[in-house]
Amino acid sequence: MSEQIFNKIHDLLSKNGAKFRVIEHESARTSEEVAKIRGTKMSQGAKALVCSIKGVNEAKFREIFKDENVLDGYLLDDERPAMKAGKIYLLAVLPADEQADLDALTQKFDGKRASLASPEEVTALADCVFGSVPPFSFHKNLHLVVDESLLEQNEEIAFNAGLLDRSVVLNAKDYVRIVKPVFVKFAKEKC
Repeated sequence: MSEQIFNKIHDLLSKNGAKFRVIEHESARTSEEVAKIRGTKMSQGAKALVCSIKGVNEAKFREIFKDENVLDGYLLDDERPAMKAGKIYLLAVLPADEQADLDALTQKFDGKRASLASPEEVTALADCVFGSVPPFSFHKNLHLVVDESLLEQNEEIAFNAGLLDRSVVLNAKDYVRIVKPVFVKFAKEKC
């Protein structure tokens, strides 16, 4: 769907001297299938979930995201959906072999309730369809958080890059250097 997002990622990584490679492949329905196609481990998969949290403490939010928008030159033009009072959108990135603990995200921001965003919100905020959302936010109202476990166990991360049939395998240290993520512990093992 989003050649634009792939091009932004490729340009960003190239301009910042990142070590990465692009893999073109068949579309896959699951993280497990795409890991096999890429020849990577499930734990290397950077699963990116678009979440919303309602009832957020705005002061706490501003404190956590004070150094945000390091990708200013790459942001999408569309600002919809706008941030509403007490509601934030997160791009929550974790290993593909783990599950997101939405309660942990809610607690981190002193919120009332977290949920996965609707398909319409994902399209508006990430310019991608489910399954192709990369671990990069190019929308000013989509705030990036990463569970450190993704980077602690892998020298490289792998992700669909805005398209279901194109992946990027990227040096994990280069990812951190470029996006400067906010680290939040929210991943838990799948049951």
